[in-house]
This record gives sequence, structure tokens and C-alpha cells, in this order.
Amino acid sequence: MKPNRKPGPATAFVLAGALALAGAAGAVNVTDPDYPRSLDTAGPVAVSWTDPADFTEIRHSRNRFESRHGDWVRDIAAHLARRAAGALAPGERLEVEITDIKRAGEFEPATTSSNHVRVIRDIYPPRIDLRYTRYDAAGQVVDSGERQLTDIGFLHRGVGTVALNDGLRHEKRLIDDWVRSDLAKPR
Repeated sequence: MKPNRKPGPATAFVLAGALALAGAAGAVNVTDPDYPRSLDTAGPVAVSWTDPADFTEIRHSRNRFESRHGDWVRDIAAHLARRAAGALAPGERLEVEITDIKRAGEFEPATTSSNHVRVIRDIYPPRIDLRYTRYDAAGQVVDSGERQLTDIGFLHRGVGTVALNDGLRHEKRLIDDWVRSDLAKPR
């Protein structure tokens, strides 16, 4: 009979590596050609996006591998659809195309192996570029344009409506601000 022993550091390291590889195998890659380029339209807001491989978040990242992973594009688009739907009058529709995203923070060069950690500093503000068209209940265009949403003071603001543990809280707050300032205002 073998004695019961706790796994040593080498076993823990191998187990952590195996879990990381298993997670990476099922991870979403936003630059994958099969990754969708729009949300399924189930309400008055249709959100689409250009190829994320062309987004500043990926093109200018210090860690393009990490920047491509996760379902962050669809999460931002879904938040936009939910918030904008609440600002539209009955019968109105909104079409939005996201043309660029630069998430808050950056992968900074490190002296250790922590280059997979996004560092949030005020010198790395979030930015979302979009085009939109708003239609009234009769289908007539009532508003359209392009916007570059950014907030250079994003670290010095209150919490808002997005949870503190949401990794996309700064980008979602940009959307909330745009909906409040452009879509919810009386026409």
C-alpha cells in the first residue's frame, strides 16, 4: 500500500499547465474567421462589428495572443444592444456597427513571466469607434453618425451601473455614457 502524499510543487505546476492548455483549447479567439461579426437580432437594436483583427486592441497590443482571446467583442456588443434598447421610443430601431475597440489597460513588458496580465493605468484609456443609424417607427432615418467614445479620466470616475468585477467595466461605461448623451436625449 502506498502512503498518501500531498502533490509537490512540480505536480502542481504540471496540473496548472494542463488546466491552462485545456482552457486555451476551448477559448474564444475573436480573430477566428468563424467568430461572428454581429449579434443575433432579437430586439430593436442590431449590432455588428468589423474584423476584430483590425481593432487597435489587437494591432497595437504588446501581447496579441492574449488580446485575441475571450468573448469581449460580443460582450461589449451585447451590452450596447441592451442599453440602447432601453433608450429607444416604442417602434424605433437602431443599427450600430463597431469599427474599432481599444480596451482599457495594456500588457506591459515585465521582468517576470506576468506579461499576460492587463495593467490598468490612466495612460491607457478605453476607446470604442462606431457608426449608427436610428430609425423612427415609420422606418425613416431620424439620426445617424459616427462616434469615437473615449474617457481619459476613466479611473477617476464613480462606479456607475457596471459591476466592479466586470473586466469590461470601463468599455461598458463608455457605452452607457453614449446612450445617455446621444440616444436618451429628447429629439
